[in-house]
Amino acid sequence: MQVTETASEGLKREFLIRIPASDIETKLNTRLQEMSTKVKQPGFRPGKVPMALLKKQYGPSLMGEILELAVSEGTRDALNDKGLRPAMQPKIEIKSFEEGGDLEYAVAVELIPEIKPLAFGDIKVEKPTVAIDDKAIDEAAQRLLENNRIFEKTDDASRAATKEDQLLVDFIGRVGGTAFDGGTAKDFEVAMDSAGFIPGFIEQMHGSKAGDKLTVKVKFPDEYGNADLAGKDAEFEVDVKEVRLPKAATLDDAFAKKVGFESLAELKKGLKERMEQEYAQVTRMRLKRNLLDKLADKCDFEIPTGLVDSEFAGIWQQMTGQAPEHNAETCDDPTHDHSHAGHDHAGHDHGDHEGHDHGPATDVLKDKTPEEIEKLKAEYRTIAERRVKLGLLLSETGRSNKIEISKDDLNRALLNEARRFPGQERMVFEFYQKNPDALEQLRAPVFEDKVIDYILELAKVEEKTVTAEELMRDPDDEKDDVAGAKK
Repeated sequence: MQVTETASEGLKREFLIRIPASDIETKLNTRLQEMSTKVKQPGFRPGKVPMALLKKQYGPSLMGEILELAVSEGTRDALNDKGLRPAMQPKIEIKSFEEGGDLEYAVAVELIPEIKPLAFGDIKVEKPTVAIDDKAIDEAAQRLLENNRIFEKTDDASRAATKEDQLLVDFIGRVGGTAFDGGTAKDFEVAMDSAGFIPGFIEQMHGSKAGDKLTVKVKFPDEYGNADLAGKDAEFEVDVKEVRLPKAATLDDAFAKKVGFESLAELKKGLKERMEQEYAQVTRMRLKRNLLDKLADKCDFEIPTGLVDSEFAGIWQQMTGQAPEHNAETCDDPTHDHSHAGHDHAGHDHGDHEGHDHGPATDVLKDKTPEEIEKLKAEYRTIAERRVKLGLLLSETGRSNKIEISKDDLNRALLNEARRFPGQERMVFEFYQKNPDALEQLRAPVFEDKVIDYILELAKVEEKTVTAEELMRDPDDEKDDVAGAKK
């Protein structure tokens, strides 16, 4: 095999590779030999069919497979011999090949940059923490009490429902005079201060009394989940059966038993444990984001434009529902899901836009001028660059420090994933057992967390006590980074 470097600029390399006809012939003969034990040919026992006959009959149909194998192995060997690590799948262009002749093809590839080790011990990172006191637990218990209100039927037939009450109703919903699926209910409990109903549905029931028959006229929102109902006018025939008044409840052992605890003390203990778990998760997220902010500032290396283009394409597709304009220099197919070959690329730094309500993807570009769209592209491009930088840094840190994902690590990740679907754990396990590729995708966040933990052990972590409100505040103006490293 002959390898000639034809271009070298930054992280980009181009080569012209020539594979001798003899190598192609050897690969073809090897493949035919493998087939010979299974091929049935009249007049010959299995494994005894002459090679010339096999080559005449199967050679042409196998040539595509042989060329693909030759290109794959030749490219891999050429890069390995030169000690080069590709950032993405190399771009291949066949220059010349005729049966019985040499194979000549061009390779264009971007490389992983040299990433110098950082002095993690010099990094100072803030860890917000919340002290859970008795007052916070009492407030949580009180909220639980309010969310588990008790209503009792009133025998006062003249009592009109107020915002504090609850109604027991039957209703039938119709669009254009025809009842629709999901629009009928019996003995339905409606709290008068509930949210989440079609606008105007509950408001028109205020002041109603037991025995009232109402015609509630509403319009389904344009963005309603059921496309058959979205934007349409509807009428609900409502039969008010009972008006129920709120009953004063006491935070005591009886209430605790009602919500599944043996006593009020056990209820408060359970609330504290749940709050500790919730705050710990958010604290971890904020600590991680703070660390990634510090690391991003220290990422001083060139990044492959192909990776950035691919990452940007994913972001743009996710946020707008549209494929970005094709960049001919970095990709043959704009719909291609690039394989990041040769390295453990991380980079799903989702939090740069988490916390912002972008609405439906198709609405993101609605009514925007070309200038505003370009500005939005620049913003997402910056996010893509940040993701790629952080991903490469975390990946290289894990590789150089021999951070590995064990079977136990993967099993724990699978267990945590199953816990996200209560009652469906078995289905989750079966899904991952039948889909090895999906199981491999769980490795990415596990690897990332192990790398983050490694860095945090070396960094100077300073705890800062904050209020629960400060910890839980939606970080609209912060970079909520999650790097999704792959291992």
